Formats: sequence, structure tokens, C-alpha cells
Amino acid sequence: MKINILLAGAALAAATSTAGAQTLQIQSSGNSGSFVHLFYQDWVERYNTMTGEDGAKVEVLPFQAVVPYRETLDAITAGILAGDMQAVSYFAGRDQAFSVIGDLIAGYDTPDQVSMFCQYGGGKEILQEAYDSIMPDQLHVVGCAAFTREALVSAVEINGVDDLKGLNIRAPEGLATAVFEAAGASPVPLPYSEVFGSLEQGVIDAADASSYADNASTGVHEVATYPLYPGIHSMAVLQLVVGKSQWNRMSEPDQVALETWYTAMMTSMARASFIEDERAKAEEEAAGTVTVIDWPQEERDRLREIAVGAWEATAAESDLADKALKTHRKFMKSIGLLE
Repeated sequence: MKINILLAGAALAAATSTAGAQTLQIQSSGNSGSFVHLFYQDWVERYNTMTGEDGAKVEVLPFQAVVPYRETLDAITAGILAGDMQAVSYFAGRDQAFSVIGDLIAGYDTPDQVSMFCQYGGGKEILQEAYDSIMPDQLHVVGCAAFTREALVSAVEINGVDDLKGLNIRAPEGLATAVFEAAGASPVPLPYSEVFGSLEQGVIDAADASSYADNASTGVHEVATYPLYPGIHSMAVLQLVVGKSQWNRMSEPDQVALETWYTAMMTSMARASFIEDERAKAEEEAAGTVTVIDWPQEERDRLREIAVGAWEATAAESDLADKALKTHRKFMKSIGLLE
């Protein structure tokens, strides 16, 4: 069995079958040439080695290669894709539980805490429950994790909460949109691939984008020279979800290998991303090409207060969203983030 993980932006590889081996395609959301995409490519080789000559294989191709990013779940059920490796919050339009699970804005201090929630705090289980509620017995959650505290790229100076008022800010569906709206900004839903052009043309003033290093490597700082770093809000949860039928057809060793590979890859990417963020920041500051803005703690606390209200409002929209928030809070209390 061969698994092709398609990352944002490459040509579509047609599904083929040779000598009884089936090619399965899983679409994800890293732009070609970005830090994330290159990191995945390196780890693909590790998975292919883990599974041996006759086991499942992973091939990395770039974003929206098969279907638009919001349509991957339907593509899985239709047999067009084998699965999805994108941000959980992309599917907030299907149930607000995906907002709460996908990015609890200002809730956690580090990406590792978010990944612990997924692995040990009930996050993976509540995500599986969410998918079972909208597509019963169709999807299997292999894992979920966060790898970075996302920076906010901006073409204008944003020195605190008050400066958000009136700005057009790219934000994915979910709590990020709710928080920016509550702070007085106007959120604009755009895929990451459109961030550069929208900033360059003045369609948006700022963007909830990606890690500092990722934004630097894709040239976003050329048109948004006032990055906020460390980020003020987002630690997006990424997922690896495969079709239930495809998962059941995998051998148990290949299933275990895929789970282990995903956890190891995301943990390693978080560490590498932090190092790359610091390196890119130092280089750009030395060159004088950016003005990095680091919000004081009192401004971060103000945004958190706004975010808590958004948590509650979003959780009230569905029973599953409410359960997801309770799952977060239980875990956060267990590690001392909440009293």
C-alpha cells in the first residue's frame, strides 16, 4: 500500500495501481518551498524506511493539488483522496467544535502544551468524536499536534490591542476570526497561499499566517515589515486524518508506524521551527529589513481576556463545541494553566 501525502501547491499525481499496490492520496497544507513543506519531505524518507520494502509509503506533493482546502473531507468519502493533513479549524463551518479544538486562541503558552492536549489530554479523542458526528464511521484520526506559536505579519505597526481596531486581517475560520472581530478588526478568510498577494495589493493590512521562519522563507516579510513575534494569539492544531476504509486496509505495523511517525515528526518540527524562527529573526533584524514588534505582557493579557469571551460564545453554538471546551479546560487545569 502506498500513501501519497499531498502538500499545498504541487501537480496532481493520478491514482494508479501496479502489482496490486494501491496509491492513496492525502492532501495537506504546506506551500511548496516553505519550511514546513521541506521538513515534511525529509520526514517522508524516514517513514518510507520504517515501513520497509513492502509496507506503506509516503510521497509529498504540494497544496490544493486535488481539491480546495475545505473540500478534502468530502473528497475522502468520495474516494478521491485518502485523507487530510491540514489545520483542524479549516472545518469550523461544519461544527464549532472544530474551532475550539483547532485553535484555542490565547489559551496555551507553548505548542508543546497543545500537542500534549492532543496526545494525552483528550484532544485526539474529542476530534475523533467531532468527525464521527458529521461523517459517521468515515474518518480515522491518526493524530493531531501544534508546532509553532504563529507570528502575525503586518504591513502596519500593531503595538497593542487598540491598534487592531479597523484593520483588515486575514484569519482562518474559527476562534481567530471571533477574537479579531471582538478586538475591533475585520477578519478576512483567505488561504495562506493568497496572503502575500493580498498584503502586496493592500487588500489586507495584516495576516494570521504561519511561523516566523515560514513567513520569512516565503517572502511575506517583504510586503509586511512589522511582524509580531512571539505571536500574540495562535497555535493552530494540525491533524492527520485518513479514510476509515483505507485505515482498515493498512496492516497493523503500518498503522502503528504512521501514528509513531506523525508524533515524532510534529515534535521534531516544533523544535526545528523554534530554532529557525530565532535564526530568521536575527538575520532580518541585522539586515534592517523588518521591525519586529513584541507585545508587552499587559497587552497579551488584554487579548486573552477578549479571547475567553470568544471561547464561551463559540462553545455555546453546539453541544460538541461545549464538550471540546470542557476537555480543554480539564487538561489546562491538570497542568496548571487554569485554577
